[in-house]
Amino acid sequence: MATLTAGALLLSGCSDEAARFGFPEPRSEQGEHNLALWQGAWIAALITGVLTWGLIFWAIWRYRRRSDADVPVQTRYNLPLEIFYTIAPVLMVIVFFDHTVKVQNEMLDNGSPTNVIEVTGQQWQWTFNHGIGEPDLSADDNLVDDKFAYDSYGYVVGTGSHIPTLVLPEKTTTRFNLHSADVIHNFGVPEFGMKMDVVPGRVNHYSITTKEATATFDPNAQDLIEGKTFRGACYELCGVYHARMIFKVAILSESDYKSYVDTLAQKGFEAERPLLGGGKSTRPADDIASHNEEEGE
Repeated sequence: MATLTAGALLLSGCSDEAARFGFPEPRSEQGEHNLALWQGAWIAALITGVLTWGLIFWAIWRYRRRSDADVPVQTRYNLPLEIFYTIAPVLMVIVFFDHTVKVQNEMLDNGSPTNVIEVTGQQWQWTFNHGIGEPDLSADDNLVDDKFAYDSYGYVVGTGSHIPTLVLPEKTTTRFNLHSADVIHNFGVPEFGMKMDVVPGRVNHYSITTKEATATFDPNAQDLIEGKTFRGACYELCGVYHARMIFKVAILSESDYKSYVDTLAQKGFEAERPLLGGGKSTRPADDIASHNEEEGE
């Protein structure tokens, strides 16, 4: 523990990016938990590596052949040391396992979501259905596609030439209900530290609690969403154009998020039930349904 603390203090003097060991800056509480696990694993691996290589080089030097006539002792036994070498790795694995399970349980704890988004994966695009009004969280969204939390939805449809944007309210617990219209996909956002398979005939789900807003929404602006966005993608090989199943993510203030969903409805991108795919995708008539950057062909 003291060694891990010292390692953490050492990292605190480095840049924020270096201290994350390549992990993206978390934008959710679940991402923070995953980052802590990632950092702990790296620190433990570095310490173990230094000790292991140190012992190897020490043994090479300590028991080297000192002259042509001198043959070093070929067998030595140190029972306490060998017991330590056996027990220490077992204890390390137990600690790693315990910490991993605790972090996994924290990340998979859905808590009490106040926002539910129906996510549909379909070759080779994403559709995001944002609920309008207050959700009925007693709806059974876990197993079947016949009960939903909202009476109506504003939807955002991705197309072959436009990348959809997943918009979320800040500091809010949002549950993603994951639907597939065809094959197995995988819905994930690196900054959230979470991803999950999207399986036909089964509605998997997970929740994230977002951090502060990264962007703003202006219905009169050309780009609609202004500010910092980040990328999500499909992480399961799902066909020829798997690499094009990407999307942008923006976190807005609560007021901007409500304005965004209301604008979807006002522009006609509203349905009583979420769009769960199955049909051929076409580009929406208004960029509010995709408000995406043009992707090079």
